[in-house]
Amino acid sequence: MAGRLRNEASSSSNSRTESVVVDCGRRRSSCGYCRSPGRTSISHGLWAQSLTVHDYQDLLDRGWRRSGCFLYKPEMERTCCPSFTIRLKASDFVPSKEQHRVYKRMQRFLDGALDVKKANVSEHPATSSESRSSVHHEFSSPMSKDSPSTCSEEKNEVEKVLCYLSDQIDGAVCMFTSKEEFPSGIQLPKASVKKVSPGKRKSLASGSEDLLYSSNIAFQIAASMKRAQLGDKNPHQSKLSRDCTEEDDLSPKVIAEKLATSIAQTLKCSDISIRSCNGHINFYSSTKQVSSFEGAQNAPVPKKSGIKRGSEGNCLNTPQCSQLKSRRLELRLKRSSFDPEEYALYRRYQLIVHNDKPDHVTESSYRRFLVDTPLLPVASFGDDTVPPCGFGSFHQQYLIDGQLVAVGVIDILPKCVSSKYLFWDPDFAFLSLGKYSALQEIGWVKENQVHCPSLQYYYLGYYIHSCNKMRYKAAYRPSELLCPLRYQWVRFNIAKPLLDRSPYVVLSDYSILQNGESSQPQVTEDVSERHLDVDQQDANDVPMDEDEEMVESELESSDDEPSLETDGDVSKVLLGLKGARLRYKDLRGAFGPEERSYLEPQLRSYKRVVGPELCERMVYSLG
Repeated sequence: MAGRLRNEASSSSNSRTESVVVDCGRRRSSCGYCRSPGRTSISHGLWAQSLTVHDYQDLLDRGWRRSGCFLYKPEMERTCCPSFTIRLKASDFVPSKEQHRVYKRMQRFLDGALDVKKANVSEHPATSSESRSSVHHEFSSPMSKDSPSTCSEEKNEVEKVLCYLSDQIDGAVCMFTSKEEFPSGIQLPKASVKKVSPGKRKSLASGSEDLLYSSNIAFQIAASMKRAQLGDKNPHQSKLSRDCTEEDDLSPKVIAEKLATSIAQTLKCSDISIRSCNGHINFYSSTKQVSSFEGAQNAPVPKKSGIKRGSEGNCLNTPQCSQLKSRRLELRLKRSSFDPEEYALYRRYQLIVHNDKPDHVTESSYRRFLVDTPLLPVASFGDDTVPPCGFGSFHQQYLIDGQLVAVGVIDILPKCVSSKYLFWDPDFAFLSLGKYSALQEIGWVKENQVHCPSLQYYYLGYYIHSCNKMRYKAAYRPSELLCPLRYQWVRFNIAKPLLDRSPYVVLSDYSILQNGESSQPQVTEDVSERHLDVDQQDANDVPMDEDEEMVESELESSDDEPSLETDGDVSKVLLGLKGARLRYKDLRGAFGPEERSYLEPQLRSYKRVVGPELCERMVYSLG
């Protein structure tokens, strides 16, 4: 017996080919989906020190998801927004008319056939997050004279432009901070862009008649940097920051030039141009009369159009040619890792699209949510069981003419591609990148079935029927929902009538339809994509962390949970203790009565939520 235990322990410990989890128990948190005050989500949590792709595949098929290294499974009857795992068999996918239009719109954009000035640009944060993001900004010349109502509309539109330009500057500051060109350890001020009055324009030197807006943010940033550099010891630090020489990297002039150069590409195809002038960032009218403002949707223009997929570390350099309108889209698949450019895009996306507070979108929270992963990578061995890229956690980058416009965070597993999150450049909202990326990921599954026949499904995360912004996932047909009791897959067109009656139902239990009704549910109208918010096409997961996001821990037993797996025998649960791997039945004698009375309810709860097979395969760490 002792020899067998030693062999089991030695063959498992430190192998990095096993799943090791720490039970966090039942957790109560504020709901990240409906965000309604007082409404909570209750889930069971695990902290994964390591996780094999096969074990995570089986956890997905029991309703689990991951947020970084934190695994969670909602308790469906107790959470305010019951979350059903949804998947699609890629080979059965039938694109809708709207999905065809999304693909064709991208092709027209790449070919130069899409009239970008008539295309919609991203909604500014000041507008409702529930409305569509396709807002076409137009405003008359500030010099024009119209009716009072027209002037009022013009004022509102100019305010939107001022906010938009301020956001562009803040985005550039964030990018330079992530690249460590600006110090990251200090709080830099937010940009403020102001309208230049006609009288002020006349008082300036000749050539400023087309000056519309200006910002002095470079002086404020320089002052903040100088204060940090001097440690707030010099009372004349503000004057010093203004008197910096041109060669000083902290001078307002150098900072303004950096920011203006960065933003210039964004505004290239709009009716506004940008220049720095003695530390000021000035915005000019490209024409004498400003007729419209488009939020910089075009990247630099290459010679050829088309879509190119690149492997990890393979960068495509395309020469620029301003005489052609065609563009090139490149897709790069890379292992999950921190990328400053990705983080800058994520921060801008969260601030503009989701109206997050700046201090909530930190590098550490981004790493925990979308970079950190417990999945043990599996390399391809050239056989028919693993795709060429291997298994594990990946970031799919979308670049247009070398400019990063979107990042899809996915897990590639033995049976599926699991879509975790997508963030994109708000200036490219008119391309519906959320829908387009889903089509690309479904296509990727189809293409790689040749290399890995077991890879058949596309998992879209959680479907929440009671949350309107999450219903878009059912538009990818024909999809299936996971029954939360029997863990069977039920076609969405069967599940929808049941969910119309109640946000939580046991999908595989058709007895609820036998009260004088038809034994088969009546299929109601499918989800209409016309009523789906384009901005919500990324809403696969919400950030969740066992330390920060959870507001209450509930470690007590939950034996009243509905379950068909009533076997309470925990003797075969695999435990990890001081590097050894032992079954509980072989370790039980080492615990006293009080320790057993505390541990065994937790093990029963753990076995119930992960299942009898996984609890014997994954290591339940005791330290």
